[in-house]
Amino acid sequence: MAQPHFTARKCATTPNSGLPRWVHCFVWSVIVLAVLVLVGISRAGQGRNMWGDWRQSSELRRPVYAERVYIDDVFRTRANTWSNLAYVVVGLYGIAIGWHDLRRPSPGAAGSLVQTPALSLAFGVACCYLGAGSGLFHASLTRLGQQLDVAAMYVPLLVLIAMNLGRWVPHLSFGRRHRNLPTWPILIVLVGLAGVFLFLYKWSMSSRIVLCTLIGTLGLLAVLDRFRVPRKMGVCWLAWSCLALVAAVICRQLDIAGRFTGPDAWLQGHALWHILTGLSLGCIYIYYRSEGTPVPR
Repeated sequence: MAQPHFTARKCATTPNSGLPRWVHCFVWSVIVLAVLVLVGISRAGQGRNMWGDWRQSSELRRPVYAERVYIDDVFRTRANTWSNLAYVVVGLYGIAIGWHDLRRPSPGAAGSLVQTPALSLAFGVACCYLGAGSGLFHASLTRLGQQLDVAAMYVPLLVLIAMNLGRWVPHLSFGRRHRNLPTWPILIVLVGLAGVFLFLYKWSMSSRIVLCTLIGTLGLLAVLDRFRVPRKMGVCWLAWSCLALVAAVICRQLDIAGRFTGPDAWLQGHALWHILTGLSLGCIYIYYRSEGTPVPR
């Protein structure tokens, strides 16, 4: 029997007919509701030091970032708090897309991520966790908030690494009958355990080393993926993710150096760090979702 011939021109990414309207309605309805709730909390707690009984972080008295600190407000740093909604937007889209994939049959040429909705759901939850943890820290400038902020940064990266590993090893064979066990439940459990470990031992390790290691691992896996001929992905999304991350680092460092904007400006360098890193996470998620298989001629 002749084998189907594959050609590079026929390598297409996963068919994308557009997301249904309910996905966008769900995401932005939740965001509008969250904004209204947060505005109400901010107005009700204005002038009250509701974080006074919490153990404060060192950044309360010695701020690292340029934005002015309002000790007696609910949102002690305003732009740096509100900008964390960028992570929540990305997370809600991940949850909605995962639910959408779960409710419909996967197209024949769909990639691994489309066929594994649980990983999209896990990515969405991880990004929402990051938005909540980082938002709590910048609102409260407490030690617990700082611990959540740093630990939550790792989890979306861990999920992205799990996505890649799940593509390479989708099943484990065992037993005499060679039964196939899907790897995605194992990977999600490992991500959860790693997230708990990194939260509990946050103060025992360098966040810079952990973060750079995870980003480096993700970059290495992306490079190795370019040699996997049977699968093609939209590399432009990977490039946009890298550019957004580089721009985020530049804005953050300028903010720390006090060379971005003044302390009362609505646009802060660290706020842009939140927005741009959220954009970077969203782009690399789309990159993995764009995976497709060669189409026989």
